[in-house]
Amino acid sequence: MWLLIAFIAVPLIEIALFIQVGGFIGLWPTLAIVLVTAILGSWLVRQQGAREIAKLQSTFSQLNDPTEPLANGAMIIFAGALLLTPGFFTDAIGFALLVPKLRAAAFQWAKSKIKVQKFSMGTGPSQPHRPDDRVIDGEFEEVSGAKSPTHKPSEWTRH
Repeated sequence: MWLLIAFIAVPLIEIALFIQVGGFIGLWPTLAIVLVTAILGSWLVRQQGAREIAKLQSTFSQLNDPTEPLANGAMIIFAGALLLTPGFFTDAIGFALLVPKLRAAAFQWAKSKIKVQKFSMGTGPSQPHRPDDRVIDGEFEEVSGAKSPTHKPSEWTRH
């Protein structure tokens, strides 16, 4: 239900803001602001995204919990999508998500609402090793008749 409200409310807010800002400063300055925020936003997303990827790689190499860098990366990607969407409201939310302290607060809020059941890292066998892994299940059909082979028999064919 909240998603439906957002899909209706956000475009209405954007249209209202375009009308208000465009009426106050004019069409071309309004379009210039939208273009500049998209360019600046994409540059900031690239910078912060690269920083978060480095943090994520560091947490993986140290075998630490990667939850926070992954959440930050997701928020940065979402901010980029909002900043590339033309509009003042989406730009404001996108730029807000690029503020590290606000992302940390959003992460802490989400962390308080989500309960992790299990977390594990590392590699290991997903199934216990069976003593006779050489058995292959399959179906076969006996072919009778004097048919000459068209190719060399495989190693699986009995002679």
